[in-house]
Amino acid sequence: MESAEVARRFLSFFERRGHTVVPSASLVAEDPTLLLVNAGMVPFKPYFLGQRTPPSQRMTSAQKCVRTPDIDEVGKTTRHATFFQMLGNFSIGDYFKEGAIPFAWELLTTPQSDGGFGFPEDRLWVTVFQDDDEAADIWHTKVGVPLERIQRRGLADNYWHMGVPGPGGPCSEIYYDRGPEYGREGGPVADEDRYLEVWNLVFMQSQLAAVRSKVDFDVEGDLPAKNIDTGMGLERMAAILQGVDNIYETDTLRKILDRAAGLTGAKYGRDARADVSLRVVADHVRSGTMMVADGIRPGNEGRGYVLRRILRRSIRNLRLLGGQDAGLMHELTAVAISAMGEQYPELVRTAANIHTVIDAEEESFLATLRTGTAIFDTAVAETRGAGGTTLPGEQAFKLHDTYGFPIDLTLEMAAEQGLSVDEAGFRRLMAEQRERAKRDAAEKKTGNLDVSVLDELLTSAGGRVDFVGYENVTGEARLVGLLVGGAGVPAAGEGTEVEAVLDRTPFYAEGGGQLADQGAIRLGNGAVIEVRDVQSPLAGLIVHRGVVASGEAQVGDAAYAEIDVDRRRAISRSHSATHMVHAGFRRALGESAAQAGSENSPGRFRFDFTAAGAVPHSVLRDVEDEVNAVLVDDLDVRAFHTSIDQARAMGALALFGEKYGDEVRVVEIGDYSRELCGGTHVHRSGQLGLVKILGESSIGAGVRRVEALVGIDAFRFLARESVLVAQLAEQMKARKEELPERISGVVTRLREAEKELERLRSAQVLAVAGSLADGARDIGGVAFVGHRAPDGTGADDLRKLAVDVRGRLAARPAVVMVTGVPKDRPVVVVAVTEGARERGLKAGALVGVAAKALGGGGGGKDDLAQGGGSNAGAVGEALAAVERAVGAA
Repeated sequence: MESAEVARRFLSFFERRGHTVVPSASLVAEDPTLLLVNAGMVPFKPYFLGQRTPPSQRMTSAQKCVRTPDIDEVGKTTRHATFFQMLGNFSIGDYFKEGAIPFAWELLTTPQSDGGFGFPEDRLWVTVFQDDDEAADIWHTKVGVPLERIQRRGLADNYWHMGVPGPGGPCSEIYYDRGPEYGREGGPVADEDRYLEVWNLVFMQSQLAAVRSKVDFDVEGDLPAKNIDTGMGLERMAAILQGVDNIYETDTLRKILDRAAGLTGAKYGRDARADVSLRVVADHVRSGTMMVADGIRPGNEGRGYVLRRILRRSIRNLRLLGGQDAGLMHELTAVAISAMGEQYPELVRTAANIHTVIDAEEESFLATLRTGTAIFDTAVAETRGAGGTTLPGEQAFKLHDTYGFPIDLTLEMAAEQGLSVDEAGFRRLMAEQRERAKRDAAEKKTGNLDVSVLDELLTSAGGRVDFVGYENVTGEARLVGLLVGGAGVPAAGEGTEVEAVLDRTPFYAEGGGQLADQGAIRLGNGAVIEVRDVQSPLAGLIVHRGVVASGEAQVGDAAYAEIDVDRRRAISRSHSATHMVHAGFRRALGESAAQAGSENSPGRFRFDFTAAGAVPHSVLRDVEDEVNAVLVDDLDVRAFHTSIDQARAMGALALFGEKYGDEVRVVEIGDYSRELCGGTHVHRSGQLGLVKILGESSIGAGVRRVEALVGIDAFRFLARESVLVAQLAEQMKARKEELPERISGVVTRLREAEKELERLRSAQVLAVAGSLADGARDIGGVAFVGHRAPDGTGADDLRKLAVDVRGRLAARPAVVMVTGVPKDRPVVVVAVTEGARERGLKAGALVGVAAKALGGGGGGKDDLAQGGGSNAGAVGEALAAVERAVGAA
């Protein structure tokens, strides 16, 4: 039974029993305490806590999840994976244990021919929480499981919570007995390799607080209603039903694994180390594909860093398998999209965008590996120059943390050089970094975004703050909540920085690339809150951040909210312009030019999009001309709500990585642009006045950024440009249209003059080569030349001089050291003849000696090496140090 069919049967079973099928939420969690959705119940948490009204009391889903705490174990075992899918059925105040337990048993034991999974009843075992007599009784008396196959366990095994404050409760787990060939008798408490968990039924009934560990937490009270949350791992269930030993041999992962083996020449099952790498590649390529599809981009922090690490581990393991060529990730991503596309059709729709992001990251990391190799060579030279045999842990950590160089690659390359690595020092630094990350995460959970406080504010607002800002720029409301320093307060005096919540507001909260509104909230008692920022930390909650400008703000006061209208209009012009520029680029570059971010601020905007390389100036000019032509047409701008299916049918652009509900808001600008959008816009395109694209640049692998001005800001920019051009024309004594050619000619002549100066300077430096060779001093049978070139001599000329002098001494054992100060920082070059190398004199080691005296580093080959430092006053000391090293050889 294929994985897609496992999911289909699960969802169909519960749909026939009155459950609403809820599509998988994005991997990007709404919960501010989570980077990524890591459990199937995460999207349902607001329903369990009573913060939102569920679409149905009975729901079922197949939820995408990513969990990375054990990422280093992926591949080493066949159990660990970063991406997985959780099948679940959920009851919000409807059925409880008496319904969940029979449902689970029925689906598991119903024959496959009748739509079930066909498990033999006598091979199923169950566990219950140690004090849960009710669940044990239902399993035995209502379902018929023999008492000897019902086992009781404690908090560590049969009590579920998320690891953070939130819902929790006892659980009951169902296990499948794979047979004596997999382990010993005795049920799950004896051997969880033989008895494999297939389903976890959580009886969610408590609100937990101060969660300190799996078994150490405080129960704050009962949830508003008793709920059911179940989780069945799709991959594990597929492994059992497909008759394979582990998840890596199931249909979806095996397709990626086999393709990786084919591309690299490896064979799964033949070599243990290769098997580890193949499993890493299979899991990580699938994880990376799913994360990119949900709009996550590789980066250096947060979920972007998680994605970058996953993709780079894939590339690294492909190289370990022998895959050195670029483009392997493209091939494997295509397999992942094909394998998962039946369950997630959006993968197929956005395949071009997914490829653009992952291909760019592969190219970037291959370049990083090249850079890291050069840094590694320098570290090796420094270690050897100092007489060491162990690469310091600090160097290995720097390679890993700064250059993205994997530690296993450092270990392998060090061994090839006959060196070891201070792994203990590296691990210590990594542990310190992880501890800092944990502290940062803890501070995030308990800072101004304390979820429990936000939950209370949302409840005070009636479960949702009504946004009325599409139609109104002012409005009456009531102040329902105040935060000072992240804590709720009943009142706040003049000068106090506050976070205020109204029951309804015209203020737009920052989102969708649009900056927040600013303005004022005037309270019934005369107090005024100056609003400087507006955010939506939880879905449905709008928080106004600012300062009490006068009087005392009191919760419960009547309020009159008014936004800064000029700012709103300027931002709306920018937002409409972003839509139009997006449409223009898609027309010019194709559908792969997908929006990857934006910022709409007063009078200007930036627009990020996926692209394989730089956008030609001609394309920028054409897009700008086209957009301004549309402005002249003064098209009507219309916003309306419709179903997601109807919006797609009419061609509305759903942004890459965004997730939408059943009802969406569409913004269309005539027939030119049509997008799903929750932001504010102009009423007609002519209100933008003018759009001026300033330029484009790279902001990351596969992502370009365009910056532009709108309206009066664009007019002012062009006016300044016009004045500047007039001044240049006067200086150059040329007409404006002649300026490009005239300036190009001047620049060409300057470059030619610089080349001639460089040639003369180089000739002057090399002119002393003969006299330096003639003046070489004999040090223990080795000809030594130590020379300081005039300040300002370039590094290339220093190298040429050193090589020239070495050539003149090629018949003798000789060491040539040339140093100089090109630009305030000293540079040293050492060249060694073959005869000197036979005596054990290596250029890389000698450069290390000199660079140490100069307060820097360096490295290179045995015959020629270069280094530098920061202390120009130590050049004489560096020359003397190298001379002593030659004499001691």
